[in-house]
Amino acid sequence: MTQSLTQEISLTREYWQWQGYKTVYTVQGEGQPLLLIHGFGASVGHWRKNIPMLADAGYKVFAIDLLGFGGSDKPALDYSVELWQQQLYDFWEAKINEPTVFVGNSIGGLLTLMMLTQYPEISTGGVLINCAGGLNHRPEELQFPLNVIMGTFTQLVATPGLGKFVFNQVRRKSRIRNTLKQVYRDRAAITDELVDLLYQPSCDPGAHKVFASVLTAPAGPKPKDLLPQVQCPLLVLWGEDDPWTPISGAKIYQDRSESDSQVEFYPIPQAGHCAHDEKPEAVNELIINWLLDRQ
Repeated sequence: MTQSLTQEISLTREYWQWQGYKTVYTVQGEGQPLLLIHGFGASVGHWRKNIPMLADAGYKVFAIDLLGFGGSDKPALDYSVELWQQQLYDFWEAKINEPTVFVGNSIGGLLTLMMLTQYPEISTGGVLINCAGGLNHRPEELQFPLNVIMGTFTQLVATPGLGKFVFNQVRRKSRIRNTLKQVYRDRAAITDELVDLLYQPSCDPGAHKVFASVLTAPAGPKPKDLLPQVQCPLLVLWGEDDPWTPISGAKIYQDRSESDSQVEFYPIPQAGHCAHDEKPEAVNELIINWLLDRQ
């Protein structure tokens, strides 16, 4: 790993047309391909502390802005994990087209599980970082009063006129910073650069409608149903202090790692929901060592 994380890291953006919409992606390095998939509201920039190091270790690293996020177009569509799964497969077919390791954080982790199970012929392994249980919380997963609060908030966001006002309040930089303080254990990782990375795409035309569509979308398949179908090597990393997807909910992965030598599970101390951004040195080292063990 030759590049210091204290250096300013610049990722070159490239563009690909998918179903008539602009998609942003980046690629760096040469070797076995890795495809990094971001979480809700994030983008390729959220991997800025990982891409150069993985590339330096001898891998061709791709990362993509899912439709509706980052620099990609934000059309008014019914968003779902199935939509993004198709986008990822089509991107793989157009730009990679050889067996790939999929790496995902949060919603990107769920999409990684979906790619491994739906397209096992293109997958040589997967890395989950604080994998989400669904695109949205299922009603049975929330207890009172959180179920009422989330239900009311979702209705407000989807309401014409009022919804855009609510969205504009949520996307204020001060609100973004406060949200990050809830899900990041390492406050030092909450930089102005990170806040801007999340704020700027919210200014794009259509961002509010994307937000409303995603919040009201189906949750998608459950990890507990997908995990038994995974037949390739799997590395699961989990920030120990994640309040959104607590490590207590990662028991299905821990249990699988104890009975299946192809699955490895590692908690990341002093990290929350985005361990790859909070503790990049630890996450990069675990991923690279895991990849080397499988060469």
